[in-house]
Amino acid sequence: MHDNYYPLPGGPVLILGTHTPFPPLQQALTEPNGLIAIGGDLKTQRLLAAYKQGIFPWFSPGEPILWWSPDPRMVLFPQSLKISRSLRKVMQQRPFEIRVNTDFKAVMQACAQTPRPGQPGTWISDEMIEAYHQLHQLGYAHSVEAWQQGQLVGGCYGVKIGRMFYGESMFHHVSNASKVAFAHLVQWLKAQQVGMIDCQMHTPLLASFGAVEIPRDRFIAQLNELVQDDAT
Repeated sequence: MHDNYYPLPGGPVLILGTHTPFPPLQQALTEPNGLIAIGGDLKTQRLLAAYKQGIFPWFSPGEPILWWSPDPRMVLFPQSLKISRSLRKVMQQRPFEIRVNTDFKAVMQACAQTPRPGQPGTWISDEMIEAYHQLHQLGYAHSVEAWQQGQLVGGCYGVKIGRMFYGESMFHHVSNASKVAFAHLVQWLKAQQVGMIDCQMHTPLLASFGAVEIPRDRFIAQLNELVQDDAT
């Protein structure tokens, strides 16, 4: 039985069947950067297999599931976290109540509904929310939330396997809420001896926190060591 491939200008991409494993990362396209497979599903087993190999899903409504492993990879080493003087002042004022894992689904829904400059829609579909909520219930997905007067005003979420964390998205309804939540997330992960936070792609905000781009080969080598400590 031969694998099915979808032709794209950058090269052929594997179409995942129900039990098709992900291809070697060397098959990821350089354009678009890191696209490695199409299709499959968002079941827990598939998602965990993807993350353990440095692959994540990202697709828009109406598209098939697209799986990515870009090169280079944006990461943050928790010990390298940078908190600006202005953000440190905000945190000292304690304008938010920071909670962990008290309303994971609400954080994902807020990430999906919050408008973003240059993005007409969201990739966080109802299907994605249900899939990651399942990961949360199994102890793999986590949220750090900023609350103000009983309202959820900012937060971030991601997936933790062993000592590896994969950041997914963040939102804010009040200035600095997501930044404060993210800073607390990194400190929370550092306390759990997480060695690397996957930030996926470069953004100025993540760079301001100390995130850097590293080659995919180095990312995978470190990931392989960190996920071995999975005891969820």
